[in-house]
Parts: sequence; C-alpha cells; structure tokens
Amino acid sequence: MLGGLDLFVFFGFLAAVMAIGLWAARQEDSAEEFYLAGRSVGWLGVAGSIFGTNVSAAHLVGMLGIGFSIGFAQSHFELGAIAALMLLAYGFLPVYRRLQIYTLSDYLRRRYDGRSQTLYTVILLVVTVVQVTAAFYIGSRSLGLLLADTPIEVGYVGGIVVLAIITASYTIFGGLKAVIYTDVMQSILLLFAGILLAILTFAQPEVGGWSGMMAHDAARAAAEQKMHLYLPPSHPDLPWTGALTGLLVLHCFYWSTNQAIVQRALAAKSDGQARAGIVVAGFMKLLIPFFAIAGGVAAAQLFELRMPGRVIDPDAATPELIRLVIPAGFGLMGVIMAGLIGAILSSIDSMVNSAATLFAFDVYKKFVRPEATEDDLLPVGRWVIALLVAGSALLAIATYDPEGDGNFFLRVSSQAGHFTPGIIVAFALGMFWRRAHPRGALAAIAAAPFFSFAVVWFYGAFLGTQPGVAELFGPQLNFMHRVFLTVLFGTAVHVLVSRSAARSAQGEQYTYAAVGGHEPQAVRTVLTLVAALALSLGGLGLLVWQGIVPPTIAAFVAAALAFLPFAPVLRERGFNLRDDRAWSALLCAATCFLMFVFF
Repeated sequence: MLGGLDLFVFFGFLAAVMAIGLWAARQEDSAEEFYLAGRSVGWLGVAGSIFGTNVSAAHLVGMLGIGFSIGFAQSHFELGAIAALMLLAYGFLPVYRRLQIYTLSDYLRRRYDGRSQTLYTVILLVVTVVQVTAAFYIGSRSLGLLLADTPIEVGYVGGIVVLAIITASYTIFGGLKAVIYTDVMQSILLLFAGILLAILTFAQPEVGGWSGMMAHDAARAAAEQKMHLYLPPSHPDLPWTGALTGLLVLHCFYWSTNQAIVQRALAAKSDGQARAGIVVAGFMKLLIPFFAIAGGVAAAQLFELRMPGRVIDPDAATPELIRLVIPAGFGLMGVIMAGLIGAILSSIDSMVNSAATLFAFDVYKKFVRPEATEDDLLPVGRWVIALLVAGSALLAIATYDPEGDGNFFLRVSSQAGHFTPGIIVAFALGMFWRRAHPRGALAAIAAAPFFSFAVVWFYGAFLGTQPGVAELFGPQLNFMHRVFLTVLFGTAVHVLVSRSAARSAQGEQYTYAAVGGHEPQAVRTVLTLVAALALSLGGLGLLVWQGIVPPTIAAFVAAALAFLPFAPVLRERGFNLRDDRAWSALLCAATCFLMFVFF
C-alpha cells in the first residue's frame, strides 16, 4: 500500500514536469524556437533528450520484462545502438546540420525528390501513432498496477487520460525546448529510479547480489541460463543471427534516420555539442543492461524462490517487483513511480513533437498552404500534437487488452520493422553512393513493406515447414531475420533501378563526401577500417564459440580492436580527452568488451 509520502513525491513530480514544460513555453514564438529550440541546446540537453526519448517505458517495463522472461540477450538492443550512434555522429549528422534542415525528409527531397520525402513522412507518422499508442498502453497498465488498492486507483482508461493530459499540457505550448527540458529531468530521475530498483532487487537475500545472481544462473542447466548474450538462431524472439544483422539495421534507422531522435541533435548549438551529447547518451545506454535487463533476471530468481508456482506476465514484472522490494511510506515508491511514468512521458512528448514537425513542413506546407511562412506553421504543429495525443490515447483504449500477456516491446519493434528497412536503404545509399537515383529510392521505400509481409507468408507456408530450415531458424521467421532480408531486397531494388536511370547530377551534390568536403579516399579508408573491425570481431567470436579463446580474454582483445576505425584521427590528433572522438573510441571499446565477456 502506498503511503502519503510516496503519493506526495509522485504527484509532486508530475506537477514539476508540467510546470517546467509550461515555463519553457513562454518564449516559443517562432518556428525555429518551437521545432528546433532555437538551435541553442548544449550537449547535456542533447544527451538527456536523446536518452529520455529512447528510454521510455520499454526500458523500465519492457526490457526488465524481457530480462525476466528471456534473459540478458535483450542487451543487444542497447549494445547495437552504439554502432548506430557513431553512424549518426560522424556520418549522417554532419550532412543534416550543414544543410540546416528541420526534417530528415527534407534531406530525401534534396537528395532525391518530393515523392521519397512524402513516403518517409507518411511512414514515420504511422510508426509514431503505433509507438505512442503502445506507450499509452504500457504506461497506463503500469500506473494501474502501482496504484491498485489505493484511494486514487485510476484504472486502465483513467491512466491513459492522466498521461494524455500531462503530456499535452506542455508539449502543445512549449515545443521542442519544453520537451528537452523535461526529458533531461526525466532522464536523471529514470536513471536514479532504475538503479535504485536494481540495487534493492540484488540486495534481496534470495538473490545475493550480482555474484549471487550469476552463481544462481550458472547452476542452471545450460538451456535455462539467462546471463548470455547469444541465443540459438532458432530462438523465436532474440536469435543471435538476427541480433547481429536485422537488429543492427533497425538501430541504424532509429538512431540515424528517425526524426524523433535526430531532431534533438539538430537543435544543438554546434556540431561539437551535438556529437558530445550523442556520445554521452551512448554511455548512458550502456548502463541499461545492468540495471534493467540484469535486474529482470534477478527478479525472475526472486519470484521463483519467494513466490513459487505463481505465474507473472513479463509486462507486469516491473510493477510486481516494485511492490515486492520497495518499502512503502518512505517516499522511495514515489520516486520509482515517478521514474517509471517520467520515462513514458519523455517518450510520448518527443514522438508527438517530431511527428508534428513532419506534418507541418511536409504535409501542410507542401500540400495545403504552400505560401505559409515558417511562423505560420506554429499553430499547425500545436493542433497536430493535440490530435496525435488524443487519437493515440483512443487507439490504446480500443486496441490493447490491459490484461494481455507477452512482451509488448518486441511486438512494437516487429510492427515497425515492416516499414523502416526501405528508409534506411534510401538514406544510406543516398549518403554514400553517388549513383543513387530518385527512382531507386522511391522503389526501395515503396516495395520494402510488400516484400516484408510477403517473405513472412512465404517462410511460414513453405520454408518453415522444411525440417532443416525449421531446426536452424525456427518454424516462423523472426522479425530480425525478416528485416535483414528486406534490406537486402531493398538494396538490390535501389541499385538496379538507379543503374537503369540517367544519372541525377543535382542529387549527387548531397552525398556525404560532397556536403562535408571529404576526400573520397578518406571516406573509403574509414569504411575499410570499419569492415576490418567487423570481420575481426566475427573471427574472434568464432574462436570463442569453438572454445579456443576464453570469453574474458576475447573481451579485452575486442576492446583493443574497437579503436581501429578511429586510428587515423587518433594518430593525427593524439588521444585527447577533450576530443569527442577519443570518448567515442572508449565507448566503442566498452561495447565490444561487453559483447564478449557475456558471450
């Protein structure tokens, strides 16, 4: 039962979020202020907002639930993100910022044409509605469980209404600056709440700390152990073959070509501040496997020993754990609840703000009122935010079952994965291949979803019934494998259509080398070093799998290899900790170390 102090802390946090957001709204009187915070955000704001946008309820609820039900392999969703963050910081972002764009779809318009721009906007708007709807669902479900048996029990519908009102109150009026201010606050509280929950979980005598949890896991049969990163290719949820292929593609889309994430870096006051914020967000991401995912593994052990025989749904594992290990009446429960709901709010506000930006510039200005000035788009963005929040809330009420089971995080990732592979193909080839043609981009973006649905049907109807294929990759095609196959298809379509069309000299001036003024040879050198790193890590993984090299030794070797792509810069400038590239190299080294030490 929640105590008065817990409720005071919780509702005090909600009031503070609304107050800070509305305070930030007082100066939002221009389009640049509303949509890009006046391009005045420092590295801390970039880091906090990127982290807050990404680390939504999926990480305190969804990821802990997957750690609870599946295990540490869910960490691929964090570790793989580091490679995509590096692609954003040193690949795509310099081009975006030099072009001074508001929306990423505007890059597609300049590189290709308006058709690709429109397709991108439509797909992102659809994906945003799906993700915001899911956020309302898991947020209200968690809020209902935490407030159960209290005088203010709100229920599923009431929880959605509360979340919608709070989000809309400051996002509609405050724009991106209000979103960033509140995201930083919510990110700090999220980290504090998540780490506190993990500490109290590991402190339970049934768990016995990190060492006790690892020993308990190691004592299980090999097939039941959860503290390993790599699951069989036939695993229905997290096969290692999919984690290292299709999931990496989804990371590249999410971190490098997704308006909701990149808009925070576009709002930075300088390129250096943007890169620094991205790197700091990457280090924050590396904390999640230890408090959210490993915390879920510890929770499974705790529930098994303290409540034997009780069946707990993965999406309900976090609220159940909170009620079990957090003492009520001391304010700690209120802090945890505030961190949980703050994570949900930071995700919703960021997504609807970015969707409003896309609609205002790419739909309203393009098709409804072409003569509209940027400042004329302010009220449009506010109305779109209101409609998105209201519509997604109604969809969450109508389409989600608050008593449903399963891992919602994986379901949402799977749904979005039908539509995004063609987008990353268009961006990647447009950036790094001069011959990329508007027709090729259009064909790849439009055809990818059809292929994605078709390959799922074909695999289930034919390939999945074959004994050898079913044993290797399972009877149903995992969504990560599907994404990788779709990217291969989209790339082939883009290349074939582009080569059959006359070259577009106008679009070629928007490649990475042309916009950034880079020598093609320097770009090829870096890409070669990245490929060499990938091949080296693959060979090292093979040696560990064969039992030739212990995982711990391989982890240190992998960390050393991670410096390879940064070798030209570090050799020229030295290892200077005031240079974001030095910190990026350390971030990549830490990531590679973790990928092997938990092999």
